[in-house]
Formats: sequence, C-alpha cells, structure tokens
Amino acid sequence: MFFSLDAILLFIALIIVIGMLIFLLKAKKKNQLHKVFIILFSLLFVWFIGLLLQIYLSTPLKISPIYFEYLIYISACFLPVFVLIMSLIFVNTKIKFTTKYLFLFVIPLTSLFILWTNDFHHLFYEQYSTNFRETIFGPYFLIHSIYSYSCIAIGIIYLLYYTIRNSGFFSRQSLLICIGALISLLTSIVSTFGILDLSIYITPISFTLEIFLISLAMFKFNFLTVAPIALQKVVDRISDAYIVINENNTITDFNQTFLNMFEATSTDIRNKNLFDLLSSYKELNININIFSKSLKEVENSNKTVILEKHFDKINKYFHIEINRIESKGNFLGTLILLKDITQHTVDMQTIKDNQDMLVEKERLASLGQMIGGIAHNLKTPIMSIAGAAEGLSDLIKEYDSSVEDSDVTAEDHHEIAKEMQEWIEKTKTHLSYMSDVITAIKGQAVAFSEQTASGFTVRELINYVDILMKHELKNALINLKTQANIDTSTVVNGNINSLVQVINNIISNSIQAYQAKGKTNEDINFTIYKEGKNIIFKIEDFAGGLPAKVQDKLFKEMVTTKGKNGTGLGLFMSYSNIKAHFSGNIKYETQKGKGTSFFVEIPLE
Repeated sequence: MFFSLDAILLFIALIIVIGMLIFLLKAKKKNQLHKVFIILFSLLFVWFIGLLLQIYLSTPLKISPIYFEYLIYISACFLPVFVLIMSLIFVNTKIKFTTKYLFLFVIPLTSLFILWTNDFHHLFYEQYSTNFRETIFGPYFLIHSIYSYSCIAIGIIYLLYYTIRNSGFFSRQSLLICIGALISLLTSIVSTFGILDLSIYITPISFTLEIFLISLAMFKFNFLTVAPIALQKVVDRISDAYIVINENNTITDFNQTFLNMFEATSTDIRNKNLFDLLSSYKELNININIFSKSLKEVENSNKTVILEKHFDKINKYFHIEINRIESKGNFLGTLILLKDITQHTVDMQTIKDNQDMLVEKERLASLGQMIGGIAHNLKTPIMSIAGAAEGLSDLIKEYDSSVEDSDVTAEDHHEIAKEMQEWIEKTKTHLSYMSDVITAIKGQAVAFSEQTASGFTVRELINYVDILMKHELKNALINLKTQANIDTSTVVNGNINSLVQVINNIISNSIQAYQAKGKTNEDINFTIYKEGKNIIFKIEDFAGGLPAKVQDKLFKEMVTTKGKNGTGLGLFMSYSNIKAHFSGNIKYETQKGKGTSFFVEIPLE
C-alpha cells in the first residue's frame, strides 16, 4: 500500500500542487486569475491530503473510508464550480462577483450536507467502497455528478469558443488546459459510471495530468498573461506600438513593434512596473507625474487621453493615446498606443518652411504693388499742392506790391485774401487725401508682420479699398462700383488691414481676368449687405468665369490661372486668413462665359 502506484501518483500530484501554491502565493500583485488558481490548488491540496489519509489511516485506525470522504468531497464539490469561474475569468480577464454567482454554490453545499448526513438517508451512497464497481450510489449522487460535470464541460466549451473566436485555431496555452480538463472529465465519467474497473483515486490522479499541463502552460507559455497566437502575429505586424498595463501598472502585454521601436527585449519589460521602467530611462525625459495623472484620468472614465511626446534618446516624435480597457463595466487595464509621427513632424516642418517662403514671396509682390500705388496716389495731390503753393506765391507778391498802391481798394485786398484762402482749402483737401493714403499704406505694411484684432466701420473699409485700388483700377481702365446696402457705421470685429488685403486680392484677380481677355471699361461690383447674422462682402466680375480644373481646389491648394505670373497663394491665404482671424468663410459662384462672384462672410456677433 505504501508503495502502490496510486499512492506514488498522489504524492507526485501533491508535490506539484504545493509547488504551484508557493509560486502563486509569492506573487507580489495578484489578479483574479492568480486568486482563482490559488483556490483551485488549495482544493486539490485538501483532496490529495484526504485521499492519502484514507489510504494510510483507514485500516490501521479501523476508521470507515467513507468518513474520509467527508473531507475529500469539500474539494470534489467545489472544484468544478471554480473550474467554471476560472474559464470565465480567463475569457474576460476580470469579472465582477455579484449575487448571481452565489447560486453556483447551492448544489455543492447541498451535496456536502447530504453526504455528511448520509448515514440517516443513504441518498448519496447506499453502499460505499474505494472500488467504483462495488459502490452503490444513492439517487442524489446522479444530481451531484451531472452538475459537477456540467460545470467542467461548460468551462471547457467556453474556453474552446474563446480560442476559436480570437485565434481561428487553438492557442497553445488554452489547448493545454483544455486537454488536461478533458482528460480529467472523461476519466471521472468512465470511473463513476463503472465503464472501466477503476479505483476512486483515478479522479484526482487524472487531475495530476491536468495540473502538469496547467503548469506547462503557466511556465512555458506565460499562461496567466495569455494571448492567442494568431492574434499576437497580427498585432506584431501592425506599425503602431502598444503596451497593456493592469490595474497595478504592471506591463502585461505588448507587441513586437514596441520592442523594435525602443530596442528592448521581452524580458526587459514583461511583468515590470511601468513607472519603475520609466524611472530607469531618465534619458527619455518623461514627466512621470503628468503620465500618472493621465492614467488615473483614463481609469476613472471612458475618456481617451492624447499626448504628443519627443523622446530624446531615440530622437523620435510620438502620438500617444491612452485608453481604458473594460468588459461589462469592469476595469481590466489600460491600453497605451504609440504612433511614430517623426516623419510626419519633419514633413510638416518642411511644409511650414516652404509655406513661409511662399508667403514672403507674396508679401514682397504685394509690397511692390503697393509702392506703385503709393507713387501714383501721391503724385497727383503733391502736384496739386505744388500748384497751390505757386498760386499762393503769386498772390503774396501781388499783395505785397499793392500795399503802397493808392489805387488798390480795401475790396481788392479782401479779394486777394479770399483767393489765398481758396488755395489753402485746396491744399488742406490734398493733404487730407495724402494722410488717408499714408494711413492705409501704413496699416497694410503692419498687417504683413502682425495681426491686431480691433473693430472698424464699413465706411472705413470702403475708404481703404478705394484708396489702395485706385491706381490699379485706373491703369487697367476698370470701374469699381461700390454699393453698401447696410449702415456704413456698422462695426466689424477684426483687423481692417487683413480684410482689406483679402478684398483687394479678389478685386486684383478680377482686374487681371479682364486684362487676360483684353477687356477694358468693364465693371467690378463691390456690394456690402447683411444676411442673417453675417455681413457679406460680394465682389462680382463679368470676365468669363473660372476654369473647371481649378474650381474644386480653389481654396484647398495654391492654384493659379495666371501661369508663371501667379503663385496661387493669394486666394489660398485669403481663405485661411478669413477662417483664422474672422471665424468667417469665403464662397464663390461662377458661370462659364459670364463671370464670377466671391462672397466673404464675416459674423457680426
């Protein structure tokens, strides 16, 4: 008996169970899967101890073997339920224990009560023996067996369904435990129903094989952090890196992209605390406090936290997304996605640099155009002022010579004074015009370097446009017809110089459209009106319309209809300007063979 095969196998199983318990109990941070395995191995420990006590003490102490069953069946009744719970946790990572789970223990508790009182009713055993063929089971034993095997079967089916759904074929971890569970289930059925002549010890011995397979899955394939093989192959091939951390901030999963990105190995990061790992990589220059705050924010809500970070050590830029992982309201862990945006960042900087160059080119072109306008706009009033100065000079000489002339009457002196006053008034008018030109030009020059938000009236805008476009319109022999269907004292919020630049650019495009067709003495209508809560600045020409090839991308790309003479930046920048600085919009309507209308819409409130 001491060296029987049954006893030897039970001792081996007991040693394995004790080893598993020590391994699990030594884990610093235990998740639900750890805890349910501790319960399973504890139940097996009780089972094996009870069986060994039955083998070695029953005969010497003349104790009926059935009384050892009272201890053994504590494990036999509850172990199938915890196998089912283990499969639920395995599939869902974590479950929330509610009242409904207590119903799973009704049959096991009833079974124990009926077994412990078996001497009074024999519902569990009519006749007990350590040999199944000699055992006569009571009517309740069938209920107990069906329930126990159902729990194990449902757990196995659930595991199989999970692995097929997620992997397409069995992952090695799940396959090992399923084979072990099936072996123990089939062995128990064969022995219980007397299909083969087996002892009662065959059931726990079959669990020995299951324990061995579970151990193999745990140590060789990291069973407690299981990932289906096919799924792992997929995530290893995606370009974005990711890591998964549990509620204790321990790294439980990652893909090969993450390892390649940071030149690490799986042993460097698996089961490591994320913050301990970050602290050891000080060269990454990560603010741990901000990162910790982001993780807590995600853990307590369904919000996605997005960060952008430059890692100095590897000289890369990353877009980081932190997301909560949950199942049926239970927090399972945190998914951290890292997208390498280094090339995108470099490309955006290159685009910005090129755009700055184009903007500078457009500025210089606009400045050149403005200087030509200044020369023309100031030339006429300067010549008029020079003429007024000459007229005043003649009147001064006339007045000086008439002082001692007795023929000059007082009325003549008044006449001379009146003419001098007229010349001065004319000079004031020209000086006022010159002041307006200088103010408008100064505002446009400042607008090239800075944007200052303020308010301006519709009248001020009309004056600025009229002054700045006068020269270009006159040279092209084009008429600008301005009509304000709104109170000209209406105030528009924003920088007047920016809006003037946009409107002048559209008017210039209309002028050039006429010139391209050799047309003169044509009209451009500049109409201002209110529509809803917006003020509309409409610029309309009759130059034949826009080509179809540029219509769809007019405000999206730097397109031009002027060939090598245009940059295409004007309308592109105008659209961006109105969007950014006025929260407005630019639309257009065009008809082939007729003309084009642009609508600059700006909110008044």
